[in-house]
Formats: sequence, structure tokens, C-alpha cells
Amino acid sequence: MNIQFLKRGKDRPGEPQDRTYDVLGSDPMFVEQFKNLCSRFEYRIDALNHKVVAVTSAIAGEGKSVSCVNIARNLASAGRKKVLLVDVDLRKSDLARGLGIPPVPGLTEYLAGSAGMEEILRTSVAPGLSVIPGGLRIASPWEFLAGERFRAFLKEVRDRYDLVLLDTPPVIPVSDTQALRDLVDAFILVCRLGFTPHLLFKQAMEEIGEKKLLGVVLNGVEPQSERYYQRYYGNYYTKVQKK
Repeated sequence: MNIQFLKRGKDRPGEPQDRTYDVLGSDPMFVEQFKNLCSRFEYRIDALNHKVVAVTSAIAGEGKSVSCVNIARNLASAGRKKVLLVDVDLRKSDLARGLGIPPVPGLTEYLAGSAGMEEILRTSVAPGLSVIPGGLRIASPWEFLAGERFRAFLKEVRDRYDLVLLDTPPVIPVSDTQALRDLVDAFILVCRLGFTPHLLFKQAMEEIGEKKLLGVVLNGVEPQSERYYQRYYGNYYTKVQKK
């Protein structure tokens, strides 16, 4: 498992705080952190031949979607990969709002059979990046995500793109992410320091499983605390493995 840090940055005076996905155009510290994160991520997926990767968190509010969007933007902008970003968090379907793209039709409509692949694809300002929004929100996505049409969807996008990033629901509150375990190559787990209870962090890693966990992104780390958290979470993960 690889642990990557995203350090705490400063809010810009007068800048709207709802621009949560615009990390690459904001604080230089975040820009460098995401470049470092993406460089390590790309190296690992190339070495392991991974093409479909889910980005998740233990609970909501940890920076999962921000991380997923900006990994996708960064790798697509580098020009080495044709990247697809998919909103699979169908209970919320917030990705479209954050990116400023039409939310419907999206993945929900495709899985329901009311829209085709070309209808749900959106272009992005980042060259080489396509986006599929979640579509209409649904209360119980499990049947859709565990169904044959979703399997066929993943097979098609796997063949069409170099990398498919799935913005998935958090692991703990709902069971939706568990439907994806056998369908994706790997998971990235995002954890916000001082926000995620350790027991829930442990539970999320156990539910994902050691073989599927590509790495952990620790979000909001103070620069002077990085060495401590590297040691703490590295040891913590080792203990989880042994249980």
C-alpha cells in the first residue's frame, strides 16, 4: 500500500468556497501535491496494468470527489492517457454540479436503458478527459451496480479508454461500493485527517481488502506532521493486515 499526503492549504480571500473541484488552478501547494500524487498513481497502475480504479472514502466529506476529479484532470492533461471520469455515487450525483456540466442523462439513465453511451458522455475542458455524470439520483443503486448492464458498461469503457476513474460512494454508510469490488482493478481510499474516526478508517480498509487497495490519500495533513502520520498510518495498516 502507498500512502500519499495532501497538505493543508490556505483559502484565498474572496474566492468562492464552493469551487471545491478546482484544485489544479488554486494553491500552488495543492498543485504540487496533486502532481506528486498523480505521478505515483500513474506509475503504479502502469506497473500493475490497472485500467479501472475506484476512488472512495470511509465516510462522506473526506475529499474523495475532489481527489478523483483532479487525478483525472492531471493525468488527462499530461497527454499520455485517454481518461474517463464516471460518477458512480448515484445517491448524490454531485459530480456534474461541481464540474458545471449537464447532469442528465447520466449513468442512471444508461443503466435504466433510457439513454445510450454517446448520450451520456460529456467532454471536458481538460484535453483527453471525458466525463459521465451520475444522472438522476436514486435511493437504492445496488441493483443497478450489481446488474449485468453495469458489467457490460465497464467492459465497454475499459476497451475504449486507457484509464477509467470511478467516483464511488463512501464505504461505510452504504453497501453500494461493495458491488464494485469484483468489477474494478483497485481502490484508492481518501482519508481526511482529524475527521475520519480511526475505527471507520480501519473498517473501510478491511472491507476493500488488501489485494484491492492500491493506496491511501491522507488529506489535510499539516506539513510538520507528515513524518508522524507516515509512521502512524503505516504501522496502523500493518496491524490491520495482521488481524
